[in-house]
Amino acid sequence: MSSDTGHHTVIVWFRRDLRIADNPALLWASQTGRSVLPVFILDEETEDCVLGAASHWWLHGSLEALASRFEALNSRLVLRRGPASSVLSDLISETGAGTVVWNRLYEPRTMERDRQIKAELKGGGLEIRSFNASLLHEPWEICTGGNRPYQVFTPFWRACLERGHAAPDGSVSCLCSPDVWPPGASLDDWTLRPDNPDWAGGLRQIWQPGETGAEDRLACFIQTALENYSAGRDRPGEPLTSFLSPHLRFGEIGPRQVAAAIGACVAGQNGEAFVRELGWREFSHHLLYHNPEMETVNIRSQFDRMEWREDPDALRQWQRGKTGYPLVDAGMRELWSTGWMHNRVRMVVASFLIKHLLIDWRRGAEWFVDTLVDADRANNSAGWQWVAGSGADAAPYFRIFNPVAQSERFDANGHYLRQWLPELRALPVRHLHAPWKAPRDILRDADVILGETWPHPIVDHAMARKRALNAYHRTRDSH
Repeated sequence: MSSDTGHHTVIVWFRRDLRIADNPALLWASQTGRSVLPVFILDEETEDCVLGAASHWWLHGSLEALASRFEALNSRLVLRRGPASSVLSDLISETGAGTVVWNRLYEPRTMERDRQIKAELKGGGLEIRSFNASLLHEPWEICTGGNRPYQVFTPFWRACLERGHAAPDGSVSCLCSPDVWPPGASLDDWTLRPDNPDWAGGLRQIWQPGETGAEDRLACFIQTALENYSAGRDRPGEPLTSFLSPHLRFGEIGPRQVAAAIGACVAGQNGEAFVRELGWREFSHHLLYHNPEMETVNIRSQFDRMEWREDPDALRQWQRGKTGYPLVDAGMRELWSTGWMHNRVRMVVASFLIKHLLIDWRRGAEWFVDTLVDADRANNSAGWQWVAGSGADAAPYFRIFNPVAQSERFDANGHYLRQWLPELRALPVRHLHAPWKAPRDILRDADVILGETWPHPIVDHAMARKRALNAYHRTRDSH
């Protein structure tokens, strides 16, 4: 391609905005009338693509789906691997492109990389544009009257609602293609999906990565679950959540699209409750932007003195769903099988690791990053710090979930436990939540042998609660 011709090419750098609709960078490029070169770069040197195993599985499917969408537009998605700065420089040299556009990301290391790339490319005479596609509001837009970042969710979300947010952009219906396409990598060569062993069977059964999968999930939620969302969203045994989190994480659908679709319904309290969950996602990104080390550093510094226990065996039992507490183990098995976990159960299993086992919240956050298909780093670290009490607007340190009481309250009929704990399915529901308390004849009739087919609890709740409170009190007193 000649330099004159190439200068009319716009490179659209895809990251976590793997969709055609409501994609402001792609829409802007399409409206220039110039040739559009869509590119995805697997940059494993930056947080952008440092993903866990489950997220790698999802990324493969999402890129596959996006490539199909571009084919339907008589275009294509070019795949490259390597440091984004070098790859973009190569593509510019190969095509003579004069413009590079992308949608912004907000993790600190990713933002620093993007700033450097922007400066380098502008210094080389290129036109650079970036857009917001992943949040309702930029993290720096919402601030207190004193021009400080919010530390508490409720006033933050009130400020967001008062500000309002933009409607989603339309979809792109046609693209001008370059005269010559630069070569790209084969998606299969990236080996993002497991082969030997293939542990992703459970993921394949329930997930459809890609923009169509996201649209279908949203439509299904509105049609079948939204009207009962507010009352039922805490019950893991009922399908009343949207399952949109991995689609949002990879940008297969944007929050403006979701909010607009919910707003178009006569949703009332249920719609408000659901959109408020989008608000927690916004708040998490707000916190990470203003606390760049939040993934590894306590927001509340007094928790730096917390006396965490090093207990690899207990950590492993928690990871494998073998703690002896049914709700905790059901959640961890759901996670391992599907790459996802109900939000109420996420809070319970996190509280158990942190407060029953006194294991550092960072160990749990690391496990979630590796095993969740929706492993959004802002949401993940904000959630773990909330449970630990070390974050902004966090749960009080003395809030220690009783896993049996939580199970009895939110899975009273035992549907969730029976789904994920086949060895307990024959137990009557009154004994299902705490098998170790069941009479011997009940256990025998249900073929449950404590210590063999079902583990004894690895820690006593009352003892663990007292131990955690003592540790937290020492931390507070030393501060």
